[in-house]
Amino acid sequence: MLLTRRRLIAISAVLATAPAIAHANAATRFWTGQALGARASIRIAHPEAETIVSRVMAEIDRLENILSLYRANSALCRLNRDGHLQDPPFELLECLSLANAVHLASGGRFDPTVQPLWTLWAQSAANGTRPGPADVDRVRGNVGWGKVKLDAAAITLHPGMALTLNGIGQGYVADRVAAMLEAEGLTDILIDTGEFRALGGQPGGGGWPVRLESGERLPLRQRAVATSAPLGTTFDQAARDGHILDPLTGMPAPANWRSVSVSAPSAAIADALATAACLMPDAGSIVAMNARFDGVRLEAASV
Repeated sequence: MLLTRRRLIAISAVLATAPAIAHANAATRFWTGQALGARASIRIAHPEAETIVSRVMAEIDRLENILSLYRANSALCRLNRDGHLQDPPFELLECLSLANAVHLASGGRFDPTVQPLWTLWAQSAANGTRPGPADVDRVRGNVGWGKVKLDAAAITLHPGMALTLNGIGQGYVADRVAAMLEAEGLTDILIDTGEFRALGGQPGGGGWPVRLESGERLPLRQRAVATSAPLGTTFDQAARDGHILDPLTGMPAPANWRSVSVSAPSAAIADALATAACLMPDAGSIVAMNARFDGVRLEAASV
């Protein structure tokens, strides 16, 4: 079976012991529902599968209460609403710290402060228009990672600023869930939160067969892979204005790439680098950015 990238959270894992013994006594629990604003499924073979599934979903729910833009009382939404968040959760600080590393490596192209621009483009599209240059320049004044004050005591934004973690959050959740399942004694884990994270390989041997947007097949084992496509989601019905915005210009990513896939030891890093790569002018620039991180590879770049 080939696993294609989709808006579906799918988690598969089995107990880390001899299959002939452990799997015979391991209940298989299959759960479907909603998480991270998408359809979700979890399949776990383990004697305590029911309990583990409950804990996984509770952890995803907890992380959504911190990182989500779609829950009004999440830590991120409260920060955006109030411009200040005292004693921010560790997970928000960690995610923003990873975002900072990619921001620096990408020459500022990866920037969580693009949310005001995203709102401008989304609202204009809802009205059947495109924002004019003056509107883009005005809103771009509220963008700039260097304006964010961030430490363990508080996060403070300038008036008019807002953050988004849509370019890194799904990968971060995949990393956290993988660590949780590994601590439960599970292996042969594949997690799909929109980005893939694998621990071990397929039960029976071999890497997890992931098919990239480019059509290439990647056997994934002990790694994560993320794919970004500038026109994968668009603001307008004509599919002209993609959702990945350049903080340096305020405009959607130019049509340099149809899709870019990056693999890394961390799903959060792969997620963010794949997003930033869509704003890079050529493959050499992507490779140079990736070289700032250990174990990162450009897997595919389709033009």
